[in-house]
Amino acid sequence: MTGMLVVAGLGPGDEALITPEVAAALADATDVVGYIPYVARVPAREGLTLHATDNRVELARATHALELAAAGRRVVVVSSGDPGVFAMASAVFEAVEHSPRLADIDIRVLPGITAMLAAAARAGAPLGHDFCAINLSDNLKPWETIERRLRLAAQADFAMAFYNPRSASRPHQLARALEILRAECGPDRLIIFARAVTTPEERISVVTLAEARAEMADMRTVVLVGSAATRRVGQHVYTPRRAG
Repeated sequence: MTGMLVVAGLGPGDEALITPEVAAALADATDVVGYIPYVARVPAREGLTLHATDNRVELARATHALELAAAGRRVVVVSSGDPGVFAMASAVFEAVEHSPRLADIDIRVLPGITAMLAAAARAGAPLGHDFCAINLSDNLKPWETIERRLRLAAQADFAMAFYNPRSASRPHQLARALEILRAECGPDRLIIFARAVTTPEERISVVTLAEARAEMADMRTVVLVGSAATRRVGQHVYTPRRAG
């Protein structure tokens, strides 16, 4: 008997931003699998088993979810934001690649609202023209690779969104990233620190690179860096759709 596996994004925090498609999948699930704080966002109910695991076991978590589906369960793997943006969708397909016997499982990926896009909407439209997203964590890639991508993105004049900017185990890396940006972009570039967007703890700060400090971010913060064209309009920040 073969069940199915849904990989779903729970959005940035506000329950109103969970899509109806994801809500329906959760209502139909027999099992929900994910990182502890994300699983905690799913209400317990009769007939539903919650499988919460630590953050650094993504591949094992994905394999477990696939095995549950192979046994006939209706499984939802949850991520915050969108599951395809630095999240569990990629881990699920990596697990399938490692275990070809699981390749015939019915897998669906349901999109969600990313923290990056929720933060941009709160600020105005800082990602209104070409932009890129960079994960500043070096858990799965060398810091040298991150530095190179930062420099090239700045030289190409992309607006940028940074995920996982600063943690207790990586307190120095955002400071280094800011140094690189000041060298490549100058001191006047606008930067947005958006913490816990759409939750009661939300805090949005707009400063220049000269004013930015690493201590303004933590792991609940998305950092948005404007392009050379990004500007303030009243209380909002936007990037024009035309590039010079």
